[in-house]
Amino acid sequence: MASLNTPDLTQYPPRSPRVRLGGYVVLPRIIDKARAHHAGKLGEYKWNNPLDQRLFTFLGVTPEAFLAAVLAAKSDSEVLAWVNATAKKQAWEIAAWTQWMENLGPGDVRRHRMWADDITKHCPQRVDIQTLFDRLDMDDYVTFGGAA
Repeated sequence: MASLNTPDLTQYPPRSPRVRLGGYVVLPRIIDKARAHHAGKLGEYKWNNPLDQRLFTFLGVTPEAFLAAVLAAKSDSEVLAWVNATAKKQAWEIAAWTQWMENLGPGDVRRHRMWADDITKHCPQRVDIQTLFDRLDMDDYVTFGGAA
């Protein structure tokens, strides 16, 4: 059975980057990764990767401070309370950042090639993988046995 307090990312993926907590996309996913990282159950996922760093930069926190807050918290709600107290972001800032993240594309040419290779390998017939979140959801699905 899946445990949200100690997710085993060798057995199932973290929450989708689209899932929101307090208006923040990716926050629940990065909480899952922080807990799994601490438990040694990160699998193929990377802690403090470029996606994680985008959130940390927006919040103005270090990966170490975020990890400590997650480990001290008993729930996602407590993590969110820490985020809100630490970052002091206005609702419009969270909404704008979230919208930007939801529409983020591959970026540089290296990432374009990586995306093209992944799409070619897993689902060459699909034309709907346009954003980072589309790609992450597809990758999470095929990694654990789904057919994209």
